[in-house]
Amino acid sequence: MQTGGGMIVAGNLVEDIVTRPVGEIAWGATAWVHSIEHHLGGNGANTSYTLATLGVPVRLRGAVGNDDAGGRVLAKLASVGVNLDAIECREAPTASTVVLVAEGGSRSFLHAPGVSREVFSDPGEFRGDPGHFHLANIFSLPQMRRTGPETLARAVRAGWSTSLDTGHDTKNEWIAVLEPCLKHIGILFANEAEARRISGRVELRAAAGVFLDRGVKTVVIKRGADGCVVFDGPREVWVRGFPVEAVDTTGAGDCFTGGFLAGLYKGGTMEDAARLGNACGAVSASRTGSVSGLQGYQEMLLWMQRYSTPGS
Repeated sequence: MQTGGGMIVAGNLVEDIVTRPVGEIAWGATAWVHSIEHHLGGNGANTSYTLATLGVPVRLRGAVGNDDAGGRVLAKLASVGVNLDAIECREAPTASTVVLVAEGGSRSFLHAPGVSREVFSDPGEFRGDPGHFHLANIFSLPQMRRTGPETLARAVRAGWSTSLDTGHDTKNEWIAVLEPCLKHIGILFANEAEARRISGRVELRAAAGVFLDRGVKTVVIKRGADGCVVFDGPREVWVRGFPVEAVDTTGAGDCFTGGFLAGLYKGGTMEDAARLGNACGAVSASRTGSVSGLQGYQEMLLWMQRYSTPGS
C-alpha cells in the first residue's frame, strides 16, 4: 500500500435518520419507537470517519447540499480531522437515508440520493506524492458508474495503490459496472451476498477467483458477525469476528473497510488488518449509528485485547 500521500476516499456523504426498533409497518397507524436519531451516513463518509478516527490522514471527495443536513455531516467529519477540501457544496439536497432498524440490528433503508446524483461527472485527478485511493460503493454514485474505471486507471498511472468497496446495486447492473474497474483494483471489498451476486458463484473461494482472474490483487469478503476472509493471490486467510450484541448494523461494513485499510496503512499484515477491520465493524454494530462506537487506534487495540478472538 502506498502511504506517502495519505489516503483519498471518493464516495457519498449522507445524513442517516435512524429509527429503532421497528417491527411491521402498519399503514394508517402510529407505532411508538425507542428512538429517532440523526447520524453520519454514506459509504464515503463512514469509511473516511473511521480512517481519521484511527489516525490515518484522509481526504474525502464527494458532495453535500447547501442545507442544514450537509452542515451537520461536514461538522461530524471535521470533528475527527477528515480533510474536506475536496468536498463540493451544491444546491441539490444532501443525500439522506431513513434507516429502519429491527430488534437484533437488521435494517431496511429508504434512500434519497440528492446531490449524489450529480457529483463525479468527470474522472478524478491525482497529483502530488502517491498514496492510496479508495472508491466507496461505486453503485451509490450514478456518475461514478461511468467515470469510475478511468478514475481508478488514473490513480494507478499516477502511482497510487487502489481499493474499491462494492455495496449493493439497486439497478442490478452489478458486473457490467464493475468489470471495467477490476484490472485497476488492488483490494476489492464485498460482503458475501455482493460477492456471490457479482461473480455468479456461490462458494466464496470461487467468487474470489472470478475477481482475481480479472486482475484484482486481493479480495476481502466481509462475513458480518462471522468475520471475513482475505484472498491475497493464492493465499487465503480466514479471520473470525468479535462476539458483540448487534444493536444496529448500519454502516458496519464501511467501518470494517476503514479499519482494514488503517491496519495496512500502519504496517500490519493482512491478518492484522482483518482483525482491526472486524473490530471496527463489531464496535459499529454494537451502537446506534454507523460510527458512534468507534475509538482511536490505541483504544481499539485495547478493545480487541479484551475480547476473545479465535485464530484464523
